[in-house]
Amino acid sequence: MSAESIKNPGGFTNPEMPGYVGFANLPNQVHRKSVKKGFEFTLMVVGETGLGKSTLVNSLFLTDLYPERNIPSAGERTKQTVKIDASTVEIEERGVKLRLTVVDTPGFGDAIDNTDCFRSIIQYIDDQFERFLRDESGLNRRNIVDNRVHCCFYFISPYGHGLKPLDTQFMKMLHHKVNIVPVIAKADMLTKKEIARLKKRVMEEIEANGIRIYPLPDCDSDEDEDYKEQVPNTLIEVKGRKVRGRQYPWGVVEVENPEHCDFIKLRTMLIQQLQDLQEVTQDVHYENYRSERLAKGVVAGNRKTAGPTNSTAPSAAPEQINEKEKILQEKEAELRRMQQMLAQMQAQMQQQQPQ
Repeated sequence: MSAESIKNPGGFTNPEMPGYVGFANLPNQVHRKSVKKGFEFTLMVVGETGLGKSTLVNSLFLTDLYPERNIPSAGERTKQTVKIDASTVEIEERGVKLRLTVVDTPGFGDAIDNTDCFRSIIQYIDDQFERFLRDESGLNRRNIVDNRVHCCFYFISPYGHGLKPLDTQFMKMLHHKVNIVPVIAKADMLTKKEIARLKKRVMEEIEANGIRIYPLPDCDSDEDEDYKEQVPNTLIEVKGRKVRGRQYPWGVVEVENPEHCDFIKLRTMLIQQLQDLQEVTQDVHYENYRSERLAKGVVAGNRKTAGPTNSTAPSAAPEQINEKEKILQEKEAELRRMQQMLAQMQAQMQQQQPQ
């Protein structure tokens, strides 16, 4: 056997690219695998009733998520408590599948006393983190369904002169748990000067209260064109052309006209930053929750060790929780050992390579 056949056992040569090995094709493999598996995304919309949350979601994804929606009367809204309504739909576009879950919060801000109206929303977000944590530490880790909230559209009323106390308190309570994107609802009710003034006031109040919102990236003009090509659901004929919008006696408001609203920029931001929103949720918000849970488990274990030795029946549940935390810590330690071994092997391979 010749030395050339040993170097190239398959017998395949590429005369045009003699130094080409083939690992540059790895991104294509990841792309094919991701397209085959599909994507998951959870969007939460929060705001008072009548601000157009459902209409905006249907316009963003060109689908009807609320075909059987029941709109309560004004008297029912004053007594209504905040409910969590999650709707899931499978969307496919050019062979790419997206499992979209939209979490609506009917009843938010509609009661006379809205002191604790955001408690159920915080509980829902924490429950999804807890469920993902349990699934991640379970036996079947391949088929984990990610229902964590990746983005929250918070709708701000255009009728005020800035943020309400409820708006400020809600975003303060949730900005470390979810990516918040504030949205000024029904911008067609305001003039351009009023919109610019309200935007400036809202951003000043957000910065003054120390609220961390998801930073909106700058979009190039050529990237916006890809989203303008989609076929809309509701069409209005204006001057011989069909557009999607709302018709008034004094004129037409076009949804996809940048001169009328920021819908195109919002949709471009959401679609292009879909992966980044998921990564921030995984690497920042979920890791914060996970570290807090592990810290609480360690403190509870220390208290149990320092306490009396007699055990009763009600203490069985905390023991089970501490056992789960112990298993999680063991798995983390094992993962760190594997990472250290991998780093050592890579260092040895680099040392063995000829200079």
